[in-house]
Amino acid sequence: MSGEAFKQARDLLFAHRGNYAAAHRDFRWPAMERFNYALDWFDTELARGPLGNSEALRILGDGATTRSFAQLSADSSRLANGLRAMGVKRGDRILMMLGNIAPLWETMLAAQKLGAVVIPATTLLTPADLKDRFERGRVQHVVATGADARKFDGLDPKVSRIAVGGASGWVDYDALLENSADFTPQGVTHARDPLLLYFTSGTTAKPKLVLHDQCSYPVGHLITMYWLGLQPGDLHFNISSPGWAKHAWSNVFAPWNAGATILINNQPRFDARATLETMAAQGVNTFCAPPTVWRMMVQQDMAPHRGALRELCSAGEPLNPEVIEHVQKIWGMTIREGYGQTETTLQIASFPGQKVKPGSMGQESPGYRIRLLNPDDQEVEEGEVSIMLDPPPMGLMQGYQNDDGSFVPLGSIAYRTGDVATRDAEGYFTYVGRADDVFKASDYRISPFELESALIEHEAVVEAAVVPAPDAVRLAVPKGYIVLAEGVEADRATMLSIFQHLRERLSPYKRLRRLEVYDLPKTISGKIRRVELRQIEEKRFATGARGEAEFREEDFPELR
Repeated sequence: MSGEAFKQARDLLFAHRGNYAAAHRDFRWPAMERFNYALDWFDTELARGPLGNSEALRILGDGATTRSFAQLSADSSRLANGLRAMGVKRGDRILMMLGNIAPLWETMLAAQKLGAVVIPATTLLTPADLKDRFERGRVQHVVATGADARKFDGLDPKVSRIAVGGASGWVDYDALLENSADFTPQGVTHARDPLLLYFTSGTTAKPKLVLHDQCSYPVGHLITMYWLGLQPGDLHFNISSPGWAKHAWSNVFAPWNAGATILINNQPRFDARATLETMAAQGVNTFCAPPTVWRMMVQQDMAPHRGALRELCSAGEPLNPEVIEHVQKIWGMTIREGYGQTETTLQIASFPGQKVKPGSMGQESPGYRIRLLNPDDQEVEEGEVSIMLDPPPMGLMQGYQNDDGSFVPLGSIAYRTGDVATRDAEGYFTYVGRADDVFKASDYRISPFELESALIEHEAVVEAAVVPAPDAVRLAVPKGYIVLAEGVEADRATMLSIFQHLRERLSPYKRLRRLEVYDLPKTISGKIRRVELRQIEEKRFATGARGEAEFREEDFPELR
């Protein structure tokens, strides 16, 4: 019954494709007391249905393979039986540190069948990161490649270890696949049972622990499926790294909710031109990538590589309008943005068929009620993006786990995202910035994102981060840390050109007064750590120091 309720909700979204108003009006989260995505949906509807022999997964490059829905169903059942024989049981926590190889998807499905909790982890983690995850995540089992086995040396010996490719002292992954493909669950999976425990990327502090249940991501990503414009049989290509929430969004649940094929293109290092060529050659229908990737792609000759593309999306952080305009000019297609968090599924987006407003994130997702609130929980024109909790949407986490294993309650009125936005009369939201990144300069509120967008419009700038630089007169002035395009010199002529460009586009109170060429500090998930840049500025102000590659407006008499 749970699988049928899931399918009905999915089919309603299919029926309202291109009609956001109807989807927003009619969509209701399916009522579920019990649900196991791998058993009730993947095995029952996909693997044993008409799509059973269709491709579920296509991997190019390192680890190249293709797997049908039926094959993944059988292999994940074999793995689940092998893990059960090792002692893995319902509620156990499995840290999964795998790249984009088939065992990642097999492990995800096997864990769901067992009712175990998966802790996705990027292969970039250090031994110190893993120690933190072992302790705070209460890890009981690990699945990793043999190449990464040494990172776990010295960590809790009671944790069972499974190695893809084998490792001394570890259980061999392939040996677990020798078990029967007939799987019988032990007990039922309740909708509120835990499924995923994510460590957030921590742009300002130690990573938080985000717990999702058996429905919040699997069912919640029906909305992500709708936003991506996915249809059964599509070839979907999403660029994101394993270990982070967006990978589960668009490389697991959303495409498989639709019955689409997941495409993975493993490259030693991201190559924008090769990616465009691959997309066209493979016949990709739907494509999603973060702004960093889009900014690299628009520097290439995109015209010959549109191929079979039907839908283009971007997520992770706001996309600069000039990138959207360039793709529209070259391909005649509009990149649609989506907004969400590790803690949620898709909250706000520009959906298929909707009018897209440049610079806007779009409108609230079907199944969500979004309000902009001030600190007193009053609705305002510019405020913190907040999800109303009466009732909470299915795509929202259970809560944050404390270090002692207890959970922080969501609150009685709203879940606050920590992001500030504005909303216009038509219900379109525009991102302003993280609540702790928005700052005042000469008593004016400054949105870093608006200034960063203006910087990136200059052909010499490929990436930027704006922070307040303490100033004795103005309290603070906007300063831009920038990465220059390949081959561009960080000389006086370049900086003068950028300052002149900004003067043409920004009001006087918003102008960046300082620029510095700098290697931007980032989290391992690729998010810029503006907090670190602010700390640099505070230390320099206290000592009177100046950056080695820093230029200031007062250095250029011709700007006066």
